[in-house]
Formats: sequence, structure tokens, C-alpha cells
Amino acid sequence: MGLPAESIPVRSLPSFDLEEAMMMEHYGPVAGIDEAGRGPWAGPVVVAAVVLNPDRIPEGINDSKMLTAEVREELYFEIMATSCVGIAIGNVRRIDKINILQASLWGMRLAYRALGLPIGSALIDGNLIPRRFPAKARAVVGGDALSLSVAAASIIAKVTRDRIMVKLARRYRRYGWESNKGYGTPEHARAVKKHGVCTHHRRSFSPVERAIRLLEARAANIASVED
Repeated sequence: MGLPAESIPVRSLPSFDLEEAMMMEHYGPVAGIDEAGRGPWAGPVVVAAVVLNPDRIPEGINDSKMLTAEVREELYFEIMATSCVGIAIGNVRRIDKINILQASLWGMRLAYRALGLPIGSALIDGNLIPRRFPAKARAVVGGDALSLSVAAASIIAKVTRDRIMVKLARRYRRYGWESNKGYGTPEHARAVKKHGVCTHHRRSFSPVERAIRLLEARAANIASVED
């Protein structure tokens, strides 16, 4: 039996309250920072930093996960046209070399610097602030649901990464990246099992490592039989 309608909690939209508090405390512009692509088996991690213009905040900004692809695309153009945006892309080589967490933290520093603004402050989605971050910063768990700037950054990062994966999908048609965006879906898993991995797979991720070991074992068995 469902709850009465008035008892169902309504998810509030992000606001500009955290930004206003940061501006009062630290002065200067406040950037929202978020990433897209920490979990996929393939493709880069993308980090965006966004400083919204308080007088021209696009309507409808929300956590990118709560929006359709069409709405994200529309908001992407509006945010890019009205805001200051910095983007950092951590490729697979970087992810495999320093791990996905460190690649994400690296991207946060780079995206903030890419804004090219005087030192201000930042709201970072999550519970970690990168070492040597070039401004005062506050980590906010669930920041993309609380802060308009962080939500805007989540949209920019998500749309940027999705576009990259769709472009890669045209060259690597076997993996279905145009729909799964490199995440470990059953479709992607079947393709990896059948065809192996490519240069855009994160070899440091355990499912990809297991697939590589399995394919290597199969190749060794075939070679031993042929001998």
C-alpha cells in the first residue's frame, strides 16, 4: 500500500544558497565542480568547473542524472553561453597509471585552473578536496542535488563525456558505446568477452583485467593444442 500523496517526500531542486555563503566568506567567484565517468570500463573521466552568472542562471538546472539527454543538451548550450566553464579530460592512460580517484582529483584542479578567473572558491561534489587545490574549497556530498553551480558542472561533464563516447562508438562499433557510454552493461560485457578489449578500455579496472586474463588463457590453451 503506497503512502498518501502528501506523505511522499518531494525532492527539492538545487539552489544558489551555498554559492552565496561561499561568496560572503571568501569573496570572488564561486565555481561548482563535478565529474562524469568514474565508473565505466572504458573512456575518459571528464571534470567540469562552472561559475554561473547570478543574473543569468538558466532555468531547469538540476543534477544531470535527473534530466533526460535532450534536456541536458539544451542546458549545456545555455550554460556554455552564460557562464564561465573549465573542462578537464583524464584519458585512459592517466586512469590506468594513477587510478580513477587520482585522475578525477587531478581533473578537478585542472578544470578549475582552466576557468582563468581570479582566485575565488569552489564547491566540489563528493567528500574529498584535491591536494594543492588552487583555491579555497568545500566538499559537498550530493552537491549536484544541492548547488546550482555543481549541478551545472555535472551537466557539462556528462554531456561532454557522452559526446566523446558516441564519437568513439563510430570507430569501435562492437561495444555499443553509443548507448552504454562505456559502462559495464550486460551488452558491453558480452562484447568484451567475445571480442576482447581495445585501447580505450581501462585495464586497471577489475572486470576488464579479468576479461584480459580470460582471453589470454584461451589463447594459451589454443596454442598448446596446436603444438
